[in-house]
Amino acid sequence: MDNTWSLLNGAMRSADTPKGLRRGTVRRVAAFARPHWARLAVFLGLTVVSAVLAVSTPLLAGRVVDVIVGGGAAATVAWLALAIAGLAIADAALGLVERWQSARIGEGLIFDLRRAVFEHVQRMPVAFFTRTRTGALVSRLNNDVIGAQRTFTATLSGLVTNVIQLVLSLAVMVTLSWQVTLLALVLLPVFVLPARRIGRRMAALQHESAELNAAMTTQMTERFSAPGATLVKLFGRPRAESAEFAARAGRVRDIGVRTAMLTRWFMTSLTLVSALAQALVYGLGGWLALRGDLAAGTVVALALLLTRLYTPLTALANVRVDVMTALVSFERVFEVIDLDPMIKERPDPVPLPAGGVSVEFDDVRFGYPSADRYSLASLEEVSTLDNRGGEEVLHGVSFHAAPGQMVALVGSSGAGKSTIASLLPRLYDVDSGAVRLSGVDVRDLAFTDLRRTVGVVTQDGHLFHDTIRANLTYVRPDAGEEELWDALGRARLAALVRSLPDGLDTLVGERGYRLSGGERQRLTIARLLLAQPRVVVLDEATAHLDSESEVAVGEALSDALDGRTALVIAHRLSTVRAADLILVVEDGEVVERGTHEELLAADGRYAELYRTQFSEGEREHAAA
Repeated sequence: MDNTWSLLNGAMRSADTPKGLRRGTVRRVAAFARPHWARLAVFLGLTVVSAVLAVSTPLLAGRVVDVIVGGGAAATVAWLALAIAGLAIADAALGLVERWQSARIGEGLIFDLRRAVFEHVQRMPVAFFTRTRTGALVSRLNNDVIGAQRTFTATLSGLVTNVIQLVLSLAVMVTLSWQVTLLALVLLPVFVLPARRIGRRMAALQHESAELNAAMTTQMTERFSAPGATLVKLFGRPRAESAEFAARAGRVRDIGVRTAMLTRWFMTSLTLVSALAQALVYGLGGWLALRGDLAAGTVVALALLLTRLYTPLTALANVRVDVMTALVSFERVFEVIDLDPMIKERPDPVPLPAGGVSVEFDDVRFGYPSADRYSLASLEEVSTLDNRGGEEVLHGVSFHAAPGQMVALVGSSGAGKSTIASLLPRLYDVDSGAVRLSGVDVRDLAFTDLRRTVGVVTQDGHLFHDTIRANLTYVRPDAGEEELWDALGRARLAALVRSLPDGLDTLVGERGYRLSGGERQRLTIARLLLAQPRVVVLDEATAHLDSESEVAVGEALSDALDGRTALVIAHRLSTVRAADLILVVEDGEVVERGTHEELLAADGRYAELYRTQFSEGEREHAAA
């Protein structure tokens, strides 16, 4: 195996590493392929046998000519012909087995790479997904993984086969006639020189093509979604979208044509040189045969061996192009795998005590990290990352909620309420201070304990394009039928689901768009009820609902909060009047705290917000 990777490394050193490809990539590829070493060894062994068979056939063909010219026995010719046929059959059988091994290795590698990237991306922070193009990630999991797979199937096997066939052919030709062999190698430099420049150009084109394909995937992913398609139709921009897509697709087309012509020009030139070399062999070999220095069969064997010599030379001259193309794909996959997840689970997590859970924020300070800590420019379709960030947005936030209590966060838009809520389930980690559940820092908890303890309902509850049943059981795969209907009943949604033709097996559509806003929100609450978390975070769960839907969702939320510690962000102050503690947040600080009555009596910022909403409500009521 070490010799194989040395050959691959040697192919890479035939010229300087192109710009954008990091050194050490081949070593990482070898490490990634280590689990497949047994199959790789069998595969490479088969390629060696196949190369030996390829060299043996010309020698037998030359022997047939010598027997015929020398007036040998017909039986000898027949046996030689049978031997040639046997070698052909054996080579064909080896080819099938070799292809089977190649497919198993290639598909196994695709599986390993896709799983590694998918698992790693799931560990990335939410900030990563707010900046990254979805299509770019999909492209890494599809196009680039398949491109990387070629390293182990076509490129690696071709490299080993061609090197062995080249060495064997050259050794046999020198044995037969060193003069003819030397003449055949006169044109050898023509094979080596073009590969250096074409390898760089092909790698650059491959980079650009991969980026453009990722951009097209992103555009299709966004524009073909229900909200994206609606936006395009509402603002009447289908022609502009088509023009933008056509520009990218046209560039991919042009790159494809240019790549095809570069490859074809290169291969045609090398084939022509091979044909000229064969003419030289026939010329010199024929002259030596006429003089009696060579047998006629030897000339034929040399001519056939020349094809076994120049065919590998042609492939090896082009191997740099193939290796560079495959390694570009590997590099793009490794780029994603190398990103730091930022939010990490400690190796020895602390268990969370049983019973009710208290929530504590202790002098919490936080600033959103800069993009260079968790993103890639190529995934954002920008030349350089926006490195702004790190400025503190929460300044010493402290409060405590006893088990079963409700703490409400109110304040102006952009004051930092959602940022505070995002620190509890560890969507981000604090810069200083601590967030604790029952006295345990959330950074010390196992991810499974944290996810099982804290449930979140956002203002735009997300649903998968799947059935109602699948969306509910996502949080509890072992939930029974009665538990599903109980959760739907408490979420005030059971009657609607029973009225649907497919009931629990009804598809909700992408992001749940086949349901109304209130129905979608109540389904996310049913999912929360099924999960049975001990702490609930509601981030403006009724912000975008009409009055009727708000009442239904409010009733569902009452069940969701019953007996649980709750952190509630509310725009409508009427929904938090019963909170045990109300925190008024402005510019990342808690400027007021108390109950509804206490804050009204203080006549501060909360009273101002309440009076503003009350007067707006009166005006709306009068207008109605």
